[in-house]
Amino acid sequence: MSAQVPPTAAAAPPPAASDGALAGLRWALARDLKLAFRSRAELGVQLLFYVIVVTLFPLATTPERNLLATMGPGVLWVAALLASLLSLPRLFASDHADGTLEQIALSPYPLEALVSGKIVAHWLTTGLPVVLLAPLLGQQYFMDGESLTVLAAGLLIGTPILSLLGAIGAALTLGLRGGGGLLALLILPLYVPVLIFGAGAVDAVRAGLGATANLSLLGAGLALAVVGAPFAAAAAVRIALD
Repeated sequence: MSAQVPPTAAAAPPPAASDGALAGLRWALARDLKLAFRSRAELGVQLLFYVIVVTLFPLATTPERNLLATMGPGVLWVAALLASLLSLPRLFASDHADGTLEQIALSPYPLEALVSGKIVAHWLTTGLPVVLLAPLLGQQYFMDGESLTVLAAGLLIGTPILSLLGAIGAALTLGLRGGGGLLALLILPLYVPVLIFGAGAVDAVRAGLGATANLSLLGAGLALAVVGAPFAAAAAVRIALD
């Protein structure tokens, strides 16, 4: 009877007929989604963390509607940021620990495409649930329908940026002792503009100015992150494996 191979090690890339970037992205996305759904408890903990952080603020501050409506967007965005940060180590750490990441890097697929697939899987399992839960949780802060719509739109644009930038930090801290704390120090300053423009979009709507400028800046940030982050993360992975 043959010994069982760990799930992550068993998921090394198969030989590819062509070195297509799209094929590599699809393979990494399907693999990481499969592994994520096998550990549903971990995903549940991250979502529960987001819900608890958002729910605690109204209980600890004031029941006054205007004040809650003012602070709500910032609280929801900070909670989304922390939930994303909490889940970043699982992007590369487990694969690095059991040697699978080295097999992935040696596969016929471009490493940048494989890293992109892992980032998309991270956003689908962490960022997208946050986007879907935000309008429901925002009702605790007495936010009106337009504010909730802008909040969800901002999170839909901004949370992929959190995953893309976070992937760079997760790759840079691979194998380092105390990497979790260092990861937070590296990534949190980069998250600040996303937080400002995301929460500022809702504040602009409440002030009657419109959210177009803030959402456009978030969109520009997303475009830059999509272009640059996978290459930077892939380069950091190569350095960690050398």
